[in-house]
Amino acid sequence: MIDRITPTFRPNQSARGYQRWRSLLFLHWPVPVETLQPLLPSGLEVDHYDGVAYVGVVPFAMEGVRNAWWPKWAAMTFLETNVRTYVYHGSQPGVYFLSLDAANRLAVWGARWFWGLPYYHAEMSLVRTGNEIAYETSRPGGNARHHVQYRIGPELGPSQPGTLEHFFLERYLLFLEHRGALYSGQVHHVPYPAHDVELMEIEDSLANASGLMIPPGPPAFAHFSPGVDVEVFGLRPLNRGS
Repeated sequence: MIDRITPTFRPNQSARGYQRWRSLLFLHWPVPVETLQPLLPSGLEVDHYDGVAYVGVVPFAMEGVRNAWWPKWAAMTFLETNVRTYVYHGSQPGVYFLSLDAANRLAVWGARWFWGLPYYHAEMSLVRTGNEIAYETSRPGGNARHHVQYRIGPELGPSQPGTLEHFFLERYLLFLEHRGALYSGQVHHVPYPAHDVELMEIEDSLANASGLMIPPGPPAFAHFSPGVDVEVFGLRPLNRGS
């Protein structure tokens, strides 16, 4: 049985880094399990809600990004857009990133070299006017792009276990494959304060650039969060057979 509660607790160890995630938009499209499974490393299985699997595109702002031993003045701030899906290893549910775009070359290099994460450098912008946000992501060459304009809606509050919102938002483990080995990493933060969203414009080719075939059109679900402060913990190796 998948344990969706234990990963929400803070690990009893020192954090390896700190980040502040701000102005997060969570966009989700349903995707057939048989489409997603071949994109995963051995040892991970597609997680689903009521038999439906999803891919998410999450544009947001990263602030105060630093290792625990860095001084606060050295922290980085940049925009990031993730393409992710939901997986589990044994009883542990988490996130698997199909791609990550960031508007910071140093962050891209560091995440690729030290974590083995599929980061790309992209040009990005976030413009907020009142409750409306316009967000742009474009990789060099223009062959992978994300554009969204939306209006922040009513507050939904923290999501409850068992709900679709909890399935999407409350993910504290990430899984990755690096140099032939499978790892998990954990973050900790308070539950996301979620809001409803009214999408005004949406265009995305990042998901399909990751190897998926998402039909044109808006996502099935959209949520917004003003953000959370995050502790990041170290990676640990996993046994693929367990």
